[in-house]
Amino acid sequence: MAAAGSSPSIVEYFGGEDGYRCGYCKNESGNLSHGMWAHSMTVQDYQDLIDRGWRRSGKYVYKPIMNQTCCPQYTIRCQALHFQTSKSHKKVLKKMLKFISKGDVSKVASEEEPMDSHIEDVVTCDFAYKSESHVSQSELTPLSVDHTERVENEDKGTGETKEEVSEQKVESGSPQISADKDTPAPGEPSHSAKTVHAPPKPGKGADLSKPPCRKAKDIRKERKLQKLLQNQMCTLEGSQLQAGDQVLLLQNSKSKTNQPKTIEDFVFVSLPDDARHKLEFTRFLCDSPLEAENAPNGPECGYGSFHQQYWLDGKIIAVGVIDILPYCVSSVYLYYDPDYSFLSLGVYSALREIAFTRQLHEKAPDLCFYYMGFYIHSCPKMRYKGQYRPSDLLCPETYAWTPIEQCLPLLEHSKYCRLNQDVKAVDEGCVKELGRVRVLHKRTVMPYSVYKKRRKGPSDEASVQQYASLVGQTCSERMLLFRS
Repeated sequence: MAAAGSSPSIVEYFGGEDGYRCGYCKNESGNLSHGMWAHSMTVQDYQDLIDRGWRRSGKYVYKPIMNQTCCPQYTIRCQALHFQTSKSHKKVLKKMLKFISKGDVSKVASEEEPMDSHIEDVVTCDFAYKSESHVSQSELTPLSVDHTERVENEDKGTGETKEEVSEQKVESGSPQISADKDTPAPGEPSHSAKTVHAPPKPGKGADLSKPPCRKAKDIRKERKLQKLLQNQMCTLEGSQLQAGDQVLLLQNSKSKTNQPKTIEDFVFVSLPDDARHKLEFTRFLCDSPLEAENAPNGPECGYGSFHQQYWLDGKIIAVGVIDILPYCVSSVYLYYDPDYSFLSLGVYSALREIAFTRQLHEKAPDLCFYYMGFYIHSCPKMRYKGQYRPSDLLCPETYAWTPIEQCLPLLEHSKYCRLNQDVKAVDEGCVKELGRVRVLHKRTVMPYSVYKKRRKGPSDEASVQQYASLVGQTCSERMLLFRS
């Protein structure tokens, strides 16, 4: 879904034979991955790449060598539209609401998950290629896609024109995060089997001859129902309701309030007037290899990379980086103020991003997944991602998605395994025609079949074949592989 007139992705492939330090098990040379530098990349190409096991850290895009690396990393996605909030997730959301509304929270270290949370990609800073390559920008930008057809089939003229690419940074405000009071309900009194109760002696507890205390939660529900019923009656413009109609309205109201709370019920609720704290949430484009795009059927903020800032009483306490792609919101990093780790910001930001994904889906129907990076079953600290249900893992051999419940028994048996249990399934996106791989050579776009004839020196076919097999036929025919 590249926007009309958008620049193509330009990548430089590095291979991946040398091992480096693993950020999970600390093996000094056990982490193995293929890598390439993204000088620029369209959101559709990156979407297709992460659906083949790739992941970006800044402009470096890498793919673990799954059957060799010490800690196999499986791409994981959460089905945001069907997300089920767990008890531990609700606990984090309620803790944040209670802190905002009352300023009351126990500063106990979270046991939910590590504070780098869904942002395990921070450990990728150990990559060998941390800076931009030797290629000068002048070698990359002066190309015109309009003229590439001249060399698509035959070795013809180069046809070069300069194309200016402007980078826009926009800032879009976001409504304030709201919250309301979440008063814990008192416990139910125990009921004695006796039918007659003597008045208690002083200091002996509650008077059991009186009606039992009611839960504050039930009282709030009843008040809400009464208000709802009152409002519905007022909208009937003075017409009188029959008794049966009143019962029906009350039943409908009850059925609605008895439904399980969604994530939006916690995130998008109203703050009380006397809230102790003010939590704000802003989003704006940030620098990344992804080219920002806007589409008529896309989200209002557009596609690309965004910073999400969490402001508490005018002080920034966390910054999340997300990529908004055609089919998903992909979490990249989270930076946080350690003074606020008691709020479980890793979990909270992930839940906010899931809610945000669901919001984007309303405008962009194809966007319905939340990608959490990699699931590493061999690293116990990284298994928490499996708690975001329902979720799927990407098969490293067929690139088909498999429900995580089916994957866990396999991963218990072996840290690397083919997750797709269909023995006949194959990689549908595998390279079928190497000659169709697009290459950028001397500021000219051409198919590999033409470049191969022009190239001087030793053959690079093995490297190009490896690159194409990893990115797949579709991306290899869209992206431009830089060749010096």
